[in-house]
Amino acid sequence: MNRSLTALFGALEALLVAGIGLGVPLALLTTVWGLHYGLGPDWVLFWQGAADLWLLGHGVDLAVSLDPNVIASLGLPSDGTGDFTVGLAPLGVATLTVALALRAGRRIAEVEHFRWGAGSSIGAFLLVAVLATFSAQGAVVAPSLTQGVLFPIVLFGAPLLLGAHLERRRRAAPGERPLWTGDWPEEWQALLSASLRIGLAAAVALFGIAALAVAVRLIAGYADVIALYESVQPDALGVIALTIAQLGLLPNIVVWAAAWFAGPGFAIGAGSSIGPLGTAVGPLPAVPVLGALPAGEQALGFLALLVPVVAGFLAAAFLHPTVAATIRAQRRWPWLAGAGLGAGLIAGLVVALLAWLSGGPAGPGRLATVGPDPLIVGLCVLAEVGIAAAIGLLAADRRASGTPTAVDGGGRGRPLG
Repeated sequence: MNRSLTALFGALEALLVAGIGLGVPLALLTTVWGLHYGLGPDWVLFWQGAADLWLLGHGVDLAVSLDPNVIASLGLPSDGTGDFTVGLAPLGVATLTVALALRAGRRIAEVEHFRWGAGSSIGAFLLVAVLATFSAQGAVVAPSLTQGVLFPIVLFGAPLLLGAHLERRRRAAPGERPLWTGDWPEEWQALLSASLRIGLAAAVALFGIAALAVAVRLIAGYADVIALYESVQPDALGVIALTIAQLGLLPNIVVWAAAWFAGPGFAIGAGSSIGPLGTAVGPLPAVPVLGALPAGEQALGFLALLVPVVAGFLAAAFLHPTVAATIRAQRRWPWLAGAGLGAGLIAGLVVALLAWLSGGPAGPGRLATVGPDPLIVGLCVLAEVGIAAAIGLLAADRRASGTPTAVDGGGRGRPLG
């Protein structure tokens, strides 16, 4: 494949990713335009709405200007001005872009002129982001111009290059896989590798348990969720639209659940607190999924704090054989303890980053504060996972080194029992 075809291939990959992300809300809003409004209003308004949702999903702030009477009729808190910012990004949109960009990067890495393909792909996605940002400017809702140009391209370009790098590294021979830590002493390379493995494993375990907890709460709070649907009184198309919008927020809710297990919890409105020790919230918007929130004091809520601790301990114990094989220092315990604390740092950074991405202003008044505090959540996870992982590594190493062995007939050592 020559350079021109490679560039075309890369651009088409980017247009496919952007088309899927924009196509879902646009198809839904176009259906509303045709069935509910009878093709009456200008379709451009619905295109702007789809572009707004797509940009918001990539972290772009939307400046909203509504009549205070309209805000009051919607039952939303207000400061009396009618001007506010919406910055709560539905991470489902960003997750879709990241996943498709990783896939596109792996595909582009297979061609000969990789740089041409990657460059044209990023350029095409940038063009879509610019067009969406400028065409979505309206009197009521206006996306941030700077963020609209920068944020989507970062969420697409970074995973695209990462996917391409991983694919090219997978295809390379073992001796052709240089690491940026190649000049580091062997013990430090082993320490970093162990910290990354255990920290990421603990973070994945924490989010997995958080996702399971969200599913359980949705089932347990099914009656409240249905009651909120009925209070909104949507028609069939409205139910579909509301459900799709909540699916876009589902990754946010999973991150909030992880923050709940970590201890600090999260807020839905200024002055509110949803944590393992209790729930204190004011009036909430009529979003059905919020019916699954735990209510009141949690008698055994403190046990939730064991989740990141157990995740760190088990991840360290499970990965100990791999870690022990790479750390050959004569005094192993400082390196193992360092690997455990490093794992806590990695897990804390991952959770803090996702906590930061999952929150933001969701409306006027007190709704300007929604989500967890990323700094506090990250520090809690660092301490919980780091200490537990260090103990897990040291305990597993002590158990492995203290296992008595016998010698079989061939002169080889084998564990007793």
